[in-house]
Amino acid sequence: MRVISPGFEVLDDYFQKGKVLEQIERCGRVCYKSEDKISTESAVPFIRGIIRRGHESVIEMANLVLEVSAPEERFYQDFFIHIPRFCQASRISDGKFIVSGNPRSFRDLARRLPTASLICAIKAKLKGAYPVLFEDIETKGEAGQDIEVRLLSPQEVDSLELPLLVKHRCLLAHIIVNRAVTHELVRHRVASYLQESQRYCRYGEEKFGGAVTFIKPCFFDEGSREYEMWERAMEETEAIYLELLKTSSPQAARTVLPNSCKTEIMVHATLEEWKHIFRLRASKAADPSMREIMLMMLPEFARRFPPVFKEIIDSVEQ
Repeated sequence: MRVISPGFEVLDDYFQKGKVLEQIERCGRVCYKSEDKISTESAVPFIRGIIRRGHESVIEMANLVLEVSAPEERFYQDFFIHIPRFCQASRISDGKFIVSGNPRSFRDLARRLPTASLICAIKAKLKGAYPVLFEDIETKGEAGQDIEVRLLSPQEVDSLELPLLVKHRCLLAHIIVNRAVTHELVRHRVASYLQESQRYCRYGEEKFGGAVTFIKPCFFDEGSREYEMWERAMEETEAIYLELLKTSSPQAARTVLPNSCKTEIMVHATLEEWKHIFRLRASKAADPSMREIMLMMLPEFARRFPPVFKEIIDSVEQ
């Protein structure tokens, strides 16, 4: 058995370098702990297979930001009244808008409104940049001549005014915590998640060290009677789990695993949603295990975007 402390990593280099497909693959492979299969050529076939199997939650793990110029009536008719989940739209001037969303949301729009001229224009722009994300969706209409769509660069996104930045800029975090924490974390609806799968991961294999990994509990001091009781329970659980693996599948054996099991979760959300998460989960009223990881993460988020998270830092320190 292994016992580790919680941890995290902010994975923003993918966004900064425009590596949308590589970011999606990295997130998806966390579910199966198959990061060792990543290569310079693996992203496209991985994503194509994910789409073919209908596992489109994986392609939520990126954010595409567009500048759209269109007649306002057309924008509201084709986009605003049909706006799917995880899409954001801001009017920046007459006939000009900032639109952002993950690839799945734009795929949903393209399937729902295959003849709408604005949606056809958006799809054409995104398919030109990332063919694998849209190659399976048939185009049935044409982009209007009075519509222009431009994909913003990472530098342009980061140069947006603060209200637009908070609404349209996303951050991806790779978080290592126990299962109890992730049960609470995924309750935040306006975000996308991919989590290490106990259903597929066989922790008895050599790649996992032939052991189950647990997160050290923040509730008990190491060496205390309570910690020793917890440790003994984890050892017994691991032994039962490994024994079950001899005759059962991982999805059957996992039924004995406790909340203390280590898990990895990818969380992709706008700065606006991260503010909400930190406001609730870093407060003194939060679950101690959740607050532990949130207080670890908050300074790093504040370092990257001081105007956005300074108020959260100040409220936590009070």
